[in-house]
Order: sequence, then structure tokens, then C-alpha cells
Amino acid sequence: MSSTKRQFVAGHVAGIPRSGIRDFFDIVQQMPEAISLGVGEPDFATPWHIREAAIYALERGRTQYTANLGLLRLRESISRYVEAKFGIRYNPVNEVLVAVGVSEALDLALRAVLNPGDEVIYHEPCYVSYAPSVLLAHAKPVPVVCRAEDGFAVTAAAIEAAITPRSKVLMLSFPTNPTGGTMTREQLEEIAAVARRHDLLVLTDEIYSELTFEGEHVSIASLPGMADRTIFLHGFSKAFAMTGFRIGYACGPADLIEAMMKVHQYSIMCASIIAQEAAVEALEHGEAAAAEMREQYKLRRNFIVKSLNDMGLPCHLPRGSFYAFPDIRGTGLGSREFAVRLLREEKVAAVPGGAFGVSGEGFLRMCFATAFDRIREAMVRTARFVERVRQD
Repeated sequence: MSSTKRQFVAGHVAGIPRSGIRDFFDIVQQMPEAISLGVGEPDFATPWHIREAAIYALERGRTQYTANLGLLRLRESISRYVEAKFGIRYNPVNEVLVAVGVSEALDLALRAVLNPGDEVIYHEPCYVSYAPSVLLAHAKPVPVVCRAEDGFAVTAAAIEAAITPRSKVLMLSFPTNPTGGTMTREQLEEIAAVARRHDLLVLTDEIYSELTFEGEHVSIASLPGMADRTIFLHGFSKAFAMTGFRIGYACGPADLIEAMMKVHQYSIMCASIIAQEAAVEALEHGEAAAAEMREQYKLRRNFIVKSLNDMGLPCHLPRGSFYAFPDIRGTGLGSREFAVRLLREEKVAAVPGGAFGVSGEGFLRMCFATAFDRIREAMVRTARFVERVRQD
């Protein structure tokens, strides 16, 4: 018998690095006294009436499986909400699927439509799971760089330049994590024309759409000729502060939703019925609380962006999400060195921009979904650190 141990881990999994966010925050866990501007999670508790709906569901014994697509009552609520909010009409019977967060919805979409070797174009810096999710579906991620001078929007010309005969999917997410970049209707119309011209399927992750601070949020799925070639992804984590409920959804053409349901059916079966009951309450009665949270985020955004610019870290004003993305290149430090030293020397945790793709290097993600007094203290500490670095 050979003494050499067989490699059991699949090659395409072994080659994927750990999340740059989670890897970095292993360090943070050792420092309970640190102020964290790192994890992208609302500091607000889920509004009470939504929590109460979950409690009431438990008390009524709502502990069974649901249909694979999700509770019909929730799908009907999603359909009404998406039509009212985004101007897109979906049939709740066969064009809406409830998933375990937007992360699962994205994974389902990619696994349902991609063949090995297909290419997925996406904009970068971006959420850390996009490229790995494409790789796990045996496809090729193709990043397109977004720049600070463009407000971290992506251009139709850049997308078109990345298209090859193997391009199949265009993945968008606006407002964007980690940059807070948004897109205008005119910009999206140009991109929609590219998608139609090259026969691309669009996946649009709009989890931060309710956290748009200025201007109009437009979904590319609402534009002429796009509903039939777009999978609309959304959820409850950010706007309704429901991260732990793990509820998201996908809307799209019935044949694509059916394909996604097959993957979901054999891997997850259904999302938690208790979380689904809470999600119904959020959609039907939660908009006022969501609006209040958005206004608090806006006040925090204004403060943190001004503070960063005042200390000489250029930072564009994010028009959506709850992230500031300052440029730290002027300090002479790389993103990871800056973040590690800031944490160790001043006990402020932020995420190195390189965690969000190569084009994020030289930047830092700071989440302002935390208490105002802690943000204020974090900015005092960060300014002190920057001054010390410049004197070195």
C-alpha cells in the first residue's frame, strides 16, 4: 500500500483562497476592545414587529417545510414589492424563488446557467464571493475595473471590451459593496444595449438598493427588453437588518427560475419557514423602519467621508450602501499592511481593499453601519495613525 496520501479536495476548490474579509477578521476576534468598521452588517436589531412575526410563527407551530420555491404568500408579497419598488412584474407562481440569502440565490443562478468554460463578466472591486462563486460553477470570472474617478460605476465600453465568444453572463451589483458606487439610468441603458447586442444573461444583485442616498435607483431588469434576459436578486439582510434570518430571493423568466429551483431542491430544499414568515411582515409593514435606518446611515456616511478627506485619505461620497472606500495610497502602505497596523496600533478594524479584487488594492473598506460615537472615535484613532505613518 502506498504511503502517499491521496488528495481528496477537488482541485477547483483547493485553488480558491479563503475570504479576505473572514481571514482578516480572525485577527479581529483576538481583540474584543477593537472598534470594528469591518463586517457589512447593520448595527440595528431587526425591527420588533418583524421579530414578533417570527416568534408568532413559532408559537403557531409553523415549523414545517415549505414548497421548494418558498411560501406562496411570501412570493406574492415579493411580487407586489418588486413591482411597486422597481417597476418589474413577476408571476409569484413560477417567476419567484425564495433562497437562503442572496448568496444562495446567486449560487443557484450561476450553477443553473453556466457550462464549464463559460465566461462571466463582472465589475471590480466587488463583493468577495463573486469570482469564487463563478469558479465553483466551473466557469471563468472576467473582471472589469471600476475607478474612483468614475464614482466606481462601470462603463458599457469596458464591458464590451471584455466580451469574447465564451461570454455568457454579465453580473452587476449596484449600489456596490465595497465602494458604494451607483449607476444612472442612462449608464444602465448603454449596458442593456450591450447585453442585448451580445445576447448576454444579466444577473443583477440589488441587495443595497433601498440604501440609495441620492438619485434614483434603477434596476436594469426594468429597462425595455431586459426582463426576459435578467435574473433579479434581492433580499432582506441590509434594508431590514435581517442578516441572521438568511432570506433572499430571485425573480426571472420561468424557465430560469425552474432551473434554479432544481438545484435548490436537491441541495437546500427550502428556506426556513420562520424566516419566511418574518419576511412577509418586513415587506408588508417594514418600509418605515427601513427608511429610518437609511437616514441614520446617511448621517454617518456624511461624517465618515468628511473625516477621511480631512485627514488626507481621499474618499468619494458613496451614493449607496453603507461603506466608505478611502484611497490610502498616499501613505505609502499597501492595503493589508495599513489595515493590520491600524488594527494593532489603534484598535480600529477595517478591510483591506485587496480583499475585493486586485483593483481594490490601495483602498480600505470602512463600514459605517455602526454606532455614531464609535465611528467618531474610530476616526480620531485613524487620523492619529495616519499622522504617525506620515512622520515615519
